[in-house]
Amino acid sequence: MRAMNISVDYYAHNNSLRESSTGFKMALCIITMIISVISPTPVIPAIVAVLMTLIILFVADIPASYYLRFSAVPLGFGVLTLVLMTFFFGVDPAATIMGLTVYSDGLQTGILVFSRIMGGFSCLAFLALTTPVNEIFHELGRLGVPPALTEIALLMYRSIFVFLEEASIMYHAQDTRLGYSGLRNSYRSLGLLAGNLFIRSWLRGETVYRSMESRCYMGSMPALRKKSMGLRGMAMIILFDGLLVTGLLFTSGAWL
Repeated sequence: MRAMNISVDYYAHNNSLRESSTGFKMALCIITMIISVISPTPVIPAIVAVLMTLIILFVADIPASYYLRFSAVPLGFGVLTLVLMTFFFGVDPAATIMGLTVYSDGLQTGILVFSRIMGGFSCLAFLALTTPVNEIFHELGRLGVPPALTEIALLMYRSIFVFLEEASIMYHAQDTRLGYSGLRNSYRSLGLLAGNLFIRSWLRGETVYRSMESRCYMGSMPALRKKSMGLRGMAMIILFDGLLVTGLLFTSGAWL
């Protein structure tokens, strides 16, 4: 878990789209995700998932092995949703597999939900893996979100990582001492970890806050302002999402 969390921040700071406009990446993510989610056909969300994945892998240069691990949870959730809807939701039986009835309308709905999940996730993954969190919150502040809200959210985000890192350090320390070698030892080690985790996280958080104060923290975390989206960025978004909307209009009637 620790490696996954560190990698998200690492790739957000080290990718080929790092210096691109934050506003451009946020607009592309949000608009494309909305188109994907509202689509009544699975074709457009599937296209979004494929295109965003290609951008992540070949434009942002995110390693394919890491992206596969990163998308494993939503992919598994989507497959589970597809299976459950196929066999347990619907009114139009189509076939029987090992005593379970396959519903054609359930399968159709499951495919739609699965494609929406992957389309929406790929958009969020694009933003998360190419843009540092502090720049996202800074851009939200420029859009009118109250500064207090963005700073609290950023501190909470950092605190979550402190909590997870402490849990990972304690777990690996116990594991190297055979703390999880048996059921009894596992319960004992888990209890010790849970009992000390809050205290250690609290102390670590205090240390982080004192470090911030020693670096002149005054209640805000300024970020280097990137170049604006510009006409070229706006044109790219209009062209990209315009083609998706056009495809949505053409495919909606055929699916319905």
